[in-house]
Amino acid sequence: MRIFITGMGAISSLGFSVEEHLKSLINSQHGISKVELVRELFGDFLGGEIKLTNAEIKTKLGLSENSNHSRTALLGMWAAKEAFNNSNIENLKLGLFNGTSVGGMDLTENYYAEYQSDNNENNENILSHECGTSTVNIADYLDVKACQSTISTACSSAANAIMLSARMMQVGELDIALAGGADALSSFTMNGFKSLGIYDETLCRPFDATRKGLNMGEGAGFIFLETEEAQKQTKHTILAELIGWGNANDAFHQTASSPEAIGAKLAMSTAMKVAKINSNEIDYINAHGTGTDNNDLTEVKAINDLFSGKIPAFSSTKSFTGHTLAACGGLEAIFSILSLQHNCIFPNLRWENQMENTELSPVTKLEQKEINCVLSNSFGFGGNNSTLIFKKIR
Repeated sequence: MRIFITGMGAISSLGFSVEEHLKSLINSQHGISKVELVRELFGDFLGGEIKLTNAEIKTKLGLSENSNHSRTALLGMWAAKEAFNNSNIENLKLGLFNGTSVGGMDLTENYYAEYQSDNNENNENILSHECGTSTVNIADYLDVKACQSTISTACSSAANAIMLSARMMQVGELDIALAGGADALSSFTMNGFKSLGIYDETLCRPFDATRKGLNMGEGAGFIFLETEEAQKQTKHTILAELIGWGNANDAFHQTASSPEAIGAKLAMSTAMKVAKINSNEIDYINAHGTGTDNNDLTEVKAINDLFSGKIPAFSSTKSFTGHTLAACGGLEAIFSILSLQHNCIFPNLRWENQMENTELSPVTKLEQKEINCVLSNSFGFGGNNSTLIFKKIR
């Protein structure tokens, strides 16, 4: 069964639409700046912050200023609306799959502060805490009453949401799906990463020998998927094809990848097996590339071991957006499709120094070349590793 992508939607510090993201990526304009909207941070942070308040986002979405939506839900609504190709979908089985890890944390933090002062257990800010609430909010906003599912597997969440939608199409449970993920910045997650010693106080440098950690970001990325038979009905323009997916969990450590890169290699090799392609058919790898010591080292090992003899071009676009946690698999699926559409490899910004014990170097400037097949990695805490493969439509 063939699965096509016919819609995309994105919001991050790079822009408010897929078109704006493409422009930023082509012009090497990153969106990382001083974080200004998050309360109670322990020090100054650089991050991929969207410079709109929740109230401003609600206005742009046409929502009441009194609506009780978390920032994660609002970002998800924004991107999902752009991606949702809802013409000619009558009688087709639709699913909505949303990946998130932060959920309503921003409102929960407000609840905590207010509870300390008034002990009000009925404060409505706690009502949006559950990750699934953002999925319900997105569905309600788009008037989607079909199958809904929330995936929360840390940084692989959106990739797993896309993967689940494809697998459900494969077995005939769905004809079309809106899949991706959303996460917002919060003091809990930002202070938490800093406490782990993996937050870079300067601009992140994925795969560089001098890397000190990640910069967090926020955003949402969704794609619209259709089976080949469904697309014959909708007649939506095909942007790319999803041909492979794989998930593996090496369960090595709560926050670190295994030094042997077992899970990463298995996720990539499984995706290629599903796609029925060989490693030499991959033209570009959109790497997970967080900028942390452990992740970058193990991902490079996985790439070196799996593609020995012919290493594809690779880069981390987190140097543009920061690490958007659960949303990264959705955003980077879109970046992978843009790479196919425009025959280009987006640069790994700020890379200068090769890591020890490896001869691999990422692409550091926009590179124009024929791109037919892109592999995108999303690796989460707990060793939950996911890989998606997209192919150009000819």
